[in-house]
Amino acid sequence: MTSEISGQKIAVLMGGPGLEREVSLATGRGVSKALRSLGAEVVDIDVQDKNFKLPEDVDLAFVALHGTFGEDGQVQKILEDRRVPYTGDGVEESRLAFDKIRSKEEFREHGVNTPEWETLQVYRHPRMEPPFVVKAPRQGSTVGVYIVKASDEIENAVVKAAEYDWELLIEKFISGRELTIGILGNQALPILEIIPKGGFYDFSNKYPFLNPQAGGGAQHVCPAKIPDEQTCAIQELALRAHRALGLQVYSRVDVILSETGEPFVLEVNTIPGMTEASLLPEAAGAAGINYVDLCVRIIALSRARMGRSAK
Repeated sequence: MTSEISGQKIAVLMGGPGLEREVSLATGRGVSKALRSLGAEVVDIDVQDKNFKLPEDVDLAFVALHGTFGEDGQVQKILEDRRVPYTGDGVEESRLAFDKIRSKEEFREHGVNTPEWETLQVYRHPRMEPPFVVKAPRQGSTVGVYIVKASDEIENAVVKAAEYDWELLIEKFISGRELTIGILGNQALPILEIIPKGGFYDFSNKYPFLNPQAGGGAQHVCPAKIPDEQTCAIQELALRAHRALGLQVYSRVDVILSETGEPFVLEVNTIPGMTEASLLPEAAGAAGINYVDLCVRIIALSRARMGRSAK
């Protein structure tokens, strides 16, 4: 596969118009460097909007766009309309996985354990009693996510989340260990545990290099210190969540391991970060897959998906 990449013209799509632009630029730079080391002719594309330009003879677009526009099927539809092969999953699968409400519906249908939830039209009052989490359902990277621990916090959280969407997800808050499991095709990578330095694993804790003054960050433990039998069960749950959404290429599945030892799937990220602070490359490294090899595998799995779709 490495030899197939050598000499290929690969456009790395990064940036984007969404709130995760700076993270995406960092991911794109990492991917671009890795592909150049394999002899690919890399063209960096800083995507500003849907009218981005691509070279006519590009062999592949490596999608390094996070959040809105990158993960929600929009850029995938543009690339398909232009007949440009691309990394990651297809239009409908991306759209489904990005929508936290529709994802929860699929988890329920496929027996994937996930916290209790309800949907809420903005300016209505949740039926669920705190503690719960208010989520804007079509944002990435904990954007528009607010933990409500008492009744007097509800209105403020709903108003803030409503800045992002007219429909909100209200999800039961489960206290426990924050885990994430990278998926490559049919392989679940070692479980990574996230121990935030403060609060919960929000944007500043995920990407401390973007705002060093905020004092964010988190300790990562990979492989997580979890008994072997329970590790296998959690990895299998993550694979089931990945498949429930029709995904074939790669993802990162976020899980809460409750204080009683029960794992709950929160969401699935179809284009997880691949920056210096990102979780997927760290988990891949624990499985003996270095950053360059990770990029190669993503390309191989993507081409295999496109080959199956073409039949």
